[in-house]
Amino acid sequence: MRPLTIDYCGELYTVTEPQEFGIGRESDLSIDDNPYLHRRFLSISSDFGMWWLANVGTLLTATVSDSTGTVQAWLAPGAKLPIVFQTMHVMFSAGATTYDFTITSEDDYFNTAVTVNDSGGSTTVLPVTLTTTQRQLIVALAEGVLLQSVPGRGTIPSSAEAAARLGWSMTTFNRKLDNVCDKLDKLGVAGLRGGRGKLATNRRARLVEYAVTTHLVGLDDVAALDDVSAPGEEDPAGP
Repeated sequence: MRPLTIDYCGELYTVTEPQEFGIGRESDLSIDDNPYLHRRFLSISSDFGMWWLANVGTLLTATVSDSTGTVQAWLAPGAKLPIVFQTMHVMFSAGATTYDFTITSEDDYFNTAVTVNDSGGSTTVLPVTLTTTQRQLIVALAEGVLLQSVPGRGTIPSSAEAAARLGWSMTTFNRKLDNVCDKLDKLGVAGLRGGRGKLATNRRARLVEYAVTTHLVGLDDVAALDDVSAPGEEDPAGP
């Protein structure tokens, strides 16, 4: 099989058969000395004539998408999936830090290029409709990732920091976070729902990963933070 290329923070790594390539705190690709990151979190190996990405950790998850953001998967511990795109983006969080890297392949088993056919008959994925404040909330959480000059690592703020950035009370922030997570959960986005008071940090991280990898928000949306609603003001379009 043809080799793969991994781009992390501008550094390139080559994966060749029959090598198994590890990614983690202490692996072939050593991401960071972050104590929340597994020593060996992800692995890339060949099997059945294809390259596979596997989550060999026990706690962390990864969000994987194609270059267009139209195909997105949540890679839980113990899961693996084939690398079928020429460009695959991988994003994951450990503690308050979010990391991302790109896998490039010379093979393209599944082309996800988006085409528009005005004559009808084509199937498209409907975009997620967000209220103004729901979008502002997501952008406030994703700002550190979106503003990276070189993709690789960004910081997700705490709920208190994001609420302060928006000029909202914690009660308003938590209610709107619940609403946007519930909306995406109903659309089938995994990893956003937990018990009361449970997995708050993971939920924020998962929301950022999904929003960035699917292009739900982008760098241009950061300007929306300069037009936030006044504290206590409700969004006319919804909660």
